[in-house]
Amino acid sequence: MADTDGPAGSFGSGHHIDDKTLAEAVQFTSELIRIDTTNHGQGDGVERPAAEYVAERLAEAGLEPALLEKAPDRTNVVARIEGTDPSADALLVHGHLDVVPAEPADWTVHPFSGEIRDGVVWGRGAIDMKNADAMVLAVVRAWARAGVRPRRDIVLAFTADEEDSAAYGSGFLTEEHPGLFEGCTEGISESGAFTFHPGDGRRIYPLAAGERGTGWLRLSARGVAGHGSKVNRANAVSRLAAAVTRIGEHRWPVRLTPTVRAALTELAALYALELPDFDTADEDRLAREVDLLLERLGPAAALVEPTVRNSTNPTMLEGGYKVNVIPGRAAAGIDGRMVPGAEEEFTETLDRLTGPEVDWEFQHRERALQAPVDSATYAVLREALEHHDPGAHVVPYCMSGGTDAKQFSRLGILGYGFTPLRLPEGFDYQALFHGVDERVPVEALHFGTRVLDRALLSL
Repeated sequence: MADTDGPAGSFGSGHHIDDKTLAEAVQFTSELIRIDTTNHGQGDGVERPAAEYVAERLAEAGLEPALLEKAPDRTNVVARIEGTDPSADALLVHGHLDVVPAEPADWTVHPFSGEIRDGVVWGRGAIDMKNADAMVLAVVRAWARAGVRPRRDIVLAFTADEEDSAAYGSGFLTEEHPGLFEGCTEGISESGAFTFHPGDGRRIYPLAAGERGTGWLRLSARGVAGHGSKVNRANAVSRLAAAVTRIGEHRWPVRLTPTVRAALTELAALYALELPDFDTADEDRLAREVDLLLERLGPAAALVEPTVRNSTNPTMLEGGYKVNVIPGRAAAGIDGRMVPGAEEEFTETLDRLTGPEVDWEFQHRERALQAPVDSATYAVLREALEHHDPGAHVVPYCMSGGTDAKQFSRLGILGYGFTPLRLPEGFDYQALFHGVDERVPVEALHFGTRVLDRALLSL
């Protein structure tokens, strides 16, 4: 196979990204959506048909994909593309095959139709993240047809179970098959490099270089059961409600990571705003100044606001079985998220907020991540976006949630969120994650395919 169509280490011209490649990106997105890979949680999911579809597309490109399962039908696909420089570190490109549930009655089109209408592909997974899986497949197949190879080995991983605990997907792969990722030092995946429109004509592209940690909590309150008509100072429901209220109303202090500092710095420069004194020892002053900056950023603040602090959102309540019976126990669920470096503070604060009469534990916990924004890799990803959209304003971004990058980080792999999409004004990308009428414009897929090709051949 030939090398890229330019000198070693340069950006390829991208002539191999032809109409066939762009059409495949759209076709694969639609066809993957039609394969219902709903992840209901607690081990209830079937990714195998989508995994077989992906493996077939990769095999047609001359690769040798491996299908790997921890349990029947919870299937992952891994393949390696050999690079031209055997001394270079390998790159991981990963995407998940499962999707969250969708209720057809709520949708304009059936969520598993993959319908293409008025230049838009509709269905569950169009944004999260069968679109990215499809673009990667299209790019890899274009390389095979043109005889193009990347500089680095590229490991492709299409995973199960990302939408739950990843136990059947990336968790299983990193624990049971780490050798498949030998040499990988960096990875790219979902949730970054999309167009964010702040409403002032600017096109901002948040490029993800961090994730908050996940802390899903279960609270349990103990009390004394009794008749609902009697005085009861040991009411489990009251104790739980008080703890949940304290947690929900708690104002977490500002804790700025390098990624978020860089994001605030670049956004402030973009809007010609004064920066806070990030290094002040006065926490109250820092919080006031950061909150004021976010207010002045207007809609663009949405890219940063969820990640300047830890957070705890009450999401579930359980207690009682009859209105005139005071139960002896009550429980609640809390969705907690931790900024990198603030995990210890998170647990200490939860101990204080729950108090002595309410216990709490992690039901699911995952680490927070950071990747450098001054790296050569970040610069390449930025350049690929700016090349294909000269009006782009690329800014660092820390995801408020999490991805499979958390599991792959256990193998020492730094993760960047890079699923490029140029989206039209008024298209609320973030609202479509897990939302109704999830969809992606055809032109956004074309843009993303070109950008991915340029970035992957330049890394």
